[in-house]
Amino acid sequence: MGSRTPGREGPALNDLLQRFHQMAPLDLPRLLREVYPALGIADVSIYLADIQQTELIAVPDPVSASPPRLPIDTGTAGLAYRTVAPQIVAPEDGDEGEGEGEGVRLWLPLLDGVERIGVLGMDLPALDEGVLDHCLSLASLITLVLIDKTTYSDTFNSLQRVRPMRLPGELLWASLPPRTIGTDRATSSAVLEPAYDLGGDAFEHTIVENDVLHAAVFDSMGHDLVSGLTTLVAVAAARHARRGGGGLDAVVSELDADLGHFFPDRHVTAVLAHLDLATGELAWANCGHPPPLLLRDGAVVPGALEGAPELPLGLGPFAASARRVHRARLRPGDRVLLYTDGVPEARSPGGELFGEERFTAFVLRAMAAGELTPEVLRRLIHAILAHQRGRLTDDATILLFEWHPEHQEGARLPSGA
Repeated sequence: MGSRTPGREGPALNDLLQRFHQMAPLDLPRLLREVYPALGIADVSIYLADIQQTELIAVPDPVSASPPRLPIDTGTAGLAYRTVAPQIVAPEDGDEGEGEGEGVRLWLPLLDGVERIGVLGMDLPALDEGVLDHCLSLASLITLVLIDKTTYSDTFNSLQRVRPMRLPGELLWASLPPRTIGTDRATSSAVLEPAYDLGGDAFEHTIVENDVLHAAVFDSMGHDLVSGLTTLVAVAAARHARRGGGGLDAVVSELDADLGHFFPDRHVTAVLAHLDLATGELAWANCGHPPPLLLRDGAVVPGALEGAPELPLGLGPFAASARRVHRARLRPGDRVLLYTDGVPEARSPGGELFGEERFTAFVLRAMAAGELTPEVLRRLIHAILAHQRGRLTDDATILLFEWHPEHQEGARLPSGA
């Protein structure tokens, strides 16, 4: 079962790919077991991160004895998720979820582009570069299957929830992009809480025609279903203008007009930004929102992205006539931080604000320690939740993007492998 059949790895993966098309979601573990001999694998466990990124939840497999849940903040599986790097553990090391017998357990991150969706645990008799290549290919294939099945099945979405979600949250999550996107020139990552009880916050980021990163955060007045609908119209209006070829001016103008037409009694605060990925030119519009922060060389550049206050979106021609698009030039390695007011205004039970200084210091310390952007934001949003004892009084959204035109790929194997 654990002995690899030389020369069969490629055909086995191709056969697996063809059979995935008509597979029911929870048939995945059974189908994988049929190709273990050709790949030299003793066992595979698939874990998906829960919606708040606190636990890794196993895809059910009646044959496997793997733990149903593993923590993200501790353990080797969590380390593979946090660092987006392979982790190798010998059974005698006592790793959680380890297989039986001799050999090693390999943990691989499951990545949709640069978005973390979970981890893959694999029991192997031995590990070398050739086996690792096939394991990485299998991890990529499994990720594609998980993403594909999620588009028309509730199975994996339901698995990633640990408690019921309110309707406004259901509405918003269905329309949000992946939490992390990126290319070799820019990366953008976002987090949003309270995950199961969202009101009117949302984020948006996308790459426009390979040349521009569009990023935005939105905060609609109120905390009810209409707030969520208002925010969704704002996101859709921005996409409509952008996909029609409009620049940032056109996006802001359409947002103002559509929100004023469909929700005349509501308004939305927002920051919208376009980053030219070739030149580093940043354009942004601030519509009644906390100003973006520029992080450079381990510090906040004071006042770099501030501007005169402007009114929220959706207040009609009066507000629209005052709109301005600001511009600045980024340097390679610069990061821009967008956030809603629920972040610094998060208040502890004793009345202490989380505050902008604590918020930015957390980000700067984590990045100085070499943490990846998605991991920085994951830990930050958990720190904000802990500050309020897990009960936010307002939505909190954070989006951080970085321009890295000279990005270098890191090594695939972990240190000491």
